[in-house]
Amino acid sequence: MAVLPTERAGATSGTSGTPAPGADTEPSAPPHPPTGPRGPRPRPVHGVRAGDGVPLHVEIRGHQGPTVVLTHGFTVDSAEWSPQIAALAHRARVVCWDQRGHGRSGWGDPANATIDQLGRDLAAVVDAAAPCGRVVLAGHSMGGMGVLALARRHPEWFGTRVAGVFLVATSAGELLSDGLLGALHAAARRAGVLPAVLQGARLAAPLADHLPWRDSALGRWLVRRLAFTPDATDEEVRRLQTVTESVPLPVTSAFSSTLLDHDGTDALPALARVPTTVVAAADDRITPAAHGRRIAEALGPRARLVQVEGAGHAVNQTHHAVVSAALLDLVDGLRQR
Repeated sequence: MAVLPTERAGATSGTSGTPAPGADTEPSAPPHPPTGPRGPRPRPVHGVRAGDGVPLHVEIRGHQGPTVVLTHGFTVDSAEWSPQIAALAHRARVVCWDQRGHGRSGWGDPANATIDQLGRDLAAVVDAAAPCGRVVLAGHSMGGMGVLALARRHPEWFGTRVAGVFLVATSAGELLSDGLLGALHAAARRAGVLPAVLQGARLAAPLADHLPWRDSALGRWLVRRLAFTPDATDEEVRRLQTVTESVPLPVTSAFSSTLLDHDGTDALPALARVPTTVVAAADDRITPAAHGRRIAEALGPRARLVQVEGAGHAVNQTHHAVVSAALLDLVDGLRQR
């Protein structure tokens, strides 16, 4: 398992900080291109629907190389992968999609806002966009949980249809096992009031969604604290705040139960059959680095752990050079097989 050197948020992709003592140093990704059109034009895949009929927005970029399916995290959309899409240009066929309730995808019955359903949705995307050949599945945060859900449902795909897995700042379970939130969550569960609290939040969400809570200073403070490290720029924080607050509150509240109950440990034996890279952000407050380390340890010798020092939950954006380099290493390694 390799530990890559620190790269400061906002630094150019070819710049990295001082490696941790004893850390391996690895080449950085190609320079991040300027803002604007990046690589091949996206081609929409029309007519992709989940098993319950929800329309899913899917796009493909590129024609050659391995197919890489990128699944975004909670309360964002597929644009969060922009740096990695740019890095993969002309190196892979890239499939991006918006998860249900996010971006340009549909919503459907809130009862289907589950990690298990996200795994089914991902399977529908793979069937529609990559019916032939082998794929690399990449997931950030909740997207990584969806990859685990697919592995639980289709373990036979791993080693056949799925050639590799790339997990970024994600968890196989027990998200609220530590700290003050963990203690409050455990107390509410023991007292038997957690279901009522979550149900109350779901019922209040439609009304709260119409209140003037967006673009607030409190919201920026929360986004900075949860997704970034203190040295994040105001532009980075505002950009993510805008995206997260564009997701309706009924969607975010509907997913709350499944995120708290998520347990994907039984899917890990399937991932152990293929090369898997696990990226953990050392200062991640949402999915702490310990979660990534546990996944890598459970997967065994075929797993590679990339721990990024000085990075928060939005590591694929703030430290895009390190994350993109790790993804390219995985994809290029599979090309040589």
